[in-house]
Amino acid sequence: QVQLVESGGGSVQAGGSLRLSCAIFGYAYSSYCMAWFRQAPGKEREGVAAIATDGSTSYIDSVKGRFTISKDNTKNTLYLQMHSLKPEDTAMYYCSAGEPSYGHKWCARRDFNYWGQGTQVTVSS
Repeated sequence: QVQLVESGGGSVQAGGSLRLSCAIFGYAYSSYCMAWFRQAPGKEREGVAAIATDGSTSYIDSVKGRFTISKDNTKNTLYLQMHSLKPEDTAMYYCSAGEPSYGHKWCARRDFNYWGQGTQVTVSS
């Protein structure tokens, strides 16, 4: 049974930093793609940053240069380092994992089948 457990959320002032962690249990960690999503009140869940099966990374434009996604294979943990936080980054953040289609290194949105419970990030101005 795959289980994802996030931690590291909190409340910070604009310009501050946070690091989110996601511990992963119960699956072939290296063969899955992983991502961080977020959902603000009244808005749809959006992908923020992703790692492909080969370690390539991708970010949405609004977080490029401020957020860094990484994983530690020895600890089976996914991270999201966030700097220069803005009030618009306020949301519930979720980590997710999935298996890409055969021959692909990136997961499509529909491939993300495993989700954590979420961790709240609140940025005040």
